Amino acid sequence: MNKTDIKIAVLIVAGGCGERMHAHIPKQYLRINDQTILRHTLEKFKDFDAIQCVIGEGHDALYQQAVDGLKLLPIVYGGATRQESVYRGLKALQSFSPDYVLIHDAARPCINPQDINNIINRLEENVNVTLASPITESLQQDGQTIERENLWLVQTPQAFDYQMILKAHEKAEKENFVGTDDTSIAMHHGHEVSYVENGKHNIKITTQNDLEMANMMINNSIETRVGMGFDVHAFDTTETKMIRLCGIDIPYNRKLKGHSDADVGLHAITDAILGAIAQGDIGTHFPPSDEKFKNMDSHVFLDKSVDILKAHGGSLTHIDLTFMCEEPKIGRRREEMVTHLASHLNLSTNRISIKATTTEKLGFTGRGEGIACQAVVTVKVPSYD
Repeated sequence: MNKTDIKIAVLIVAGGCGERMHAHIPKQYLRINDQTILRHTLEKFKDFDAIQCVIGEGHDALYQQAVDGLKLLPIVYGGATRQESVYRGLKALQSFSPDYVLIHDAARPCINPQDINNIINRLEENVNVTLASPITESLQQDGQTIERENLWLVQTPQAFDYQMILKAHEKAEKENFVGTDDTSIAMHHGHEVSYVENGKHNIKITTQNDLEMANMMINNSIETRVGMGFDVHAFDTTETKMIRLCGIDIPYNRKLKGHSDADVGLHAITDAILGAIAQGDIGTHFPPSDEKFKNMDSHVFLDKSVDILKAHGGSLTHIDLTFMCEEPKIGRRREEMVTHLASHLNLSTNRISIKATTTEKLGFTGRGEGIACQAVVTVKVPSYD
């Protein structure tokens, strides 16, 4: 089934407090590899048009920090139970009028894109489906062995016809029926739910041991990428008092030509970040033919590239920048540039290197006709393709 042919909404249940985790904050806001559990989970569903999160009251600040840069529907506050929270989320989706809804626990960040595709593909055959893992271990109760055939560990996402599961929850509330999950609610009201067999990687984080296991799995799925950016700006004949490099105004008597503020350093870094995640270049996102970008502060370009990186679940870890020019003398302001970039990008100063070199009087830089800059950045991103 092509997702463009039908309307599929995603409902992420993130309203719990995670008392069994014994943490200082709700478990969905604990961090794995410098990102919250909730953020890891949401990244797996970012291609869907409608993503509804149900959060706990009083969690707003934690939530907003975790989802910065993601396109999500307005939040809904959950109830006293998971079932009540799901019902509130389902009702909030009525304005979107989805054909199907995927309901997923925020505390299952190890779900991968293939799992989600398997669910979507099975919607062609069955209206309601859920990920589940067959039980393979021996089971005993009070000294008696339990036959494990046809026993499953039910996971999420669980996908349903939207109108069906909404009405099922409405009936459950009226009847005071409490289900173990949404599949049990659907089945209680006579609807079949098919299992999509899945592995055990899709764990639900409940205890510290679960968190440690998820940490190992997620860290194994993070890869390091390197991007390179190169930019050149020529001097013009206009006299000036200073030029801007890496956001720092440096005294100099010649102006750099450019549609924006011609900050060759920030332009090179921007291109390097975009290159690391294969998202074009600065001209793709800020075409020089567009007059609204004329004389624009290049921090805007840099911030946009960082936002795109974050939207891909990535983070910036290192910058190595080299200026090539005869004048002005960069070394005198190097530490100031490093400090400024570190503060602006929330990086440690030991993760930023700024160097300068001449070209031994060779080429356009050697003739003092302009400044060139090369940036190499290192980023961490999820390795899912």
